Parts: sequence; structure tokens; C-alpha cells
Amino acid sequence: MSASFRKLALIGIGLIGSSIALAARRHNLAETIAIATRKAETLEEARALDLGDIYTLDAAEAVKGADLVILCAPVGAYEQIMRTIAPALEPGAILSDVGSVKKHVVKVVTPYLPAGVTFIPGHPLAGTEHSGPSAGFAELFIGRWCVLTPAADVDPIQLEKLSAFWRAMGSQVEAMDAEHHDMVLAITSHIPHLVAYNIVGTVADLEADTKSEVIKFSASGFRDFTRIAASDPVMWRDVFLTNREAVLEMLGRFLEDLSVLQRAVRNGDGPALEALFTRTRAIRRSIISAGQETAAPDFGRPPQPAPAKPEEGAA
Repeated sequence: MSASFRKLALIGIGLIGSSIALAARRHNLAETIAIATRKAETLEEARALDLGDIYTLDAAEAVKGADLVILCAPVGAYEQIMRTIAPALEPGAILSDVGSVKKHVVKVVTPYLPAGVTFIPGHPLAGTEHSGPSAGFAELFIGRWCVLTPAADVDPIQLEKLSAFWRAMGSQVEAMDAEHHDMVLAITSHIPHLVAYNIVGTVADLEADTKSEVIKFSASGFRDFTRIAASDPVMWRDVFLTNREAVLEMLGRFLEDLSVLQRAVRNGDGPALEALFTRTRAIRRSIISAGQETAAPDFGRPPQPAPAKPEEGAA
């Protein structure tokens, strides 16, 4: 089945949207790419980067004639977007999204869905701590999973066409129930971000002299927490507001396990600590074996050149 579309409309053009635009163009997956965003400066940045063919502040204008529409905005904006674009959606089109939660998306999008439009929620499990149109790159999805959460009665031909689109950009595709997706992502993505934001926030509350030392002597552990905590604050605000039940469920489990770890440290229980660290180390190795991370030293970061030494006699 062909993975290409006549017109692709991207509503929102941050990291994920711009990466889709670049990948779709590289692999000839759309004859025309229309980009809509609510901020004029963001739209002009996308235009300067030559990400699309049509640029507009009117989302309804962008989706006219599109046979694939992907919502790439924060999930908190979906309902208002649907009110705007629903009358302009083309019969026979596929409507999808890239949001990190799915049950909420189904809830707010479905009431506005016109007859003849196939809605297939999606979530590419790919990203970086950077945001905005300039953050995108065509290789972002290569080797990463894209989870689709179609309704039970979705048209299988449309589902396969959208799956082929993501595979053409390099993704592995899997379908699952929306509620199950939200529970899985709560522990694999949402809780890690919450913990990272909290740890970095704790540093921000330290006295100024201590904080400067923490920043100056950041070891790899804290440094990598700051990478996660640098992610788009609006997007993650909406994730936690729209996936509260699953996040609170997994946060409760996390806090119970943390209490066990706290007792082991307090009691000097070396065997318990070593057993936990051994088990979690095996998880890390499994992630590498699954191709979802690199085993390269320093998390694959390129080595930085040593600072140049001043010449003798230099002032």
C-alpha cells in the first residue's frame, strides 16, 4: 500500500511537527505540505526553514483538501482546534495526532469528528529536550516506536495507510488500546519527567552558593535529569493535566518503592541495595538490546575538545 498522501496538513510545528515535515518531504510522502500555527513568528520561522508549501495562521484553511491531518499542538489545545477545523475536514481524510496521552485525546476530538473522516490517534515515542520548528530533523523517528490507538471499528485500510506513513519515516508501529497506552506511558515517560522536574526544581530552591556548586560540579546523573527537565513546559503541563489518573496510579507505586529504598539506605541494608541495582541494571541492558538506546560511552555524546591552553607569555 502506498504511504504517500495528496496533501498533509500539520497543525502545530514544533519539534515533532517539523520532523514530520522534513521526513515526509525526504521520503516523498506528501505532494503538498500545509503548516498552520497560532503564532505569526513561529509560522515565519517554519517558512524560513522551508518546511512546507502552504503557511497559514488559519488551521481550517490548512486542512482544506488534506487527506492526512496531524495535530502537533499541545493536547490542551485540541478541543479548540477541532472546533475550528471540523467543518473544513475533507471526507475520506485521516485525522491523527502526536500527543503523549490518548484517552483524553479521544474524549475531546471524537465529538467534533465529521462523518467520513477516520480518526486514528497516534504517539511517536521520539523526541529531544529541544522545541520549536528549528529543533526538528528528518531522522527523529528512525528505529523508534509509533503507537496508534484506533477504535475497534476503524477502517483497516486507513489504519494500514497511516501505519505505512510512519514506517516510511523509519518508525516501528504498534497498535494498542488508548487507556493501556496512557498507563504504560505514565511509568515509562511521564513519571520520569515528573521526577526530573522535581529534582531540578529542588536545586533551584537551594541557597545561591550551594546552587552554584551543584551547577559547576554537575555529574552525569544530575546533568541527564536537566536534559529531561528542559523539555517543552507547555506540552508537559498538558500531559500531567490530561493523564492524571494514570500518573497518580504510577506515582503511588513509585513512592511505595522509594520508601523501601529509603529504609534500605537508613538500615544499611547492602544486600537489598545491591539486589535492586542489579535488577535495574538488567533493565538498562534490555533497552540497549532492543535498540532504543546506545551503549556508547557517555550516552553517545560526542567527546568535547579540551580547551586550548594559553600561549606562553600571553596576557
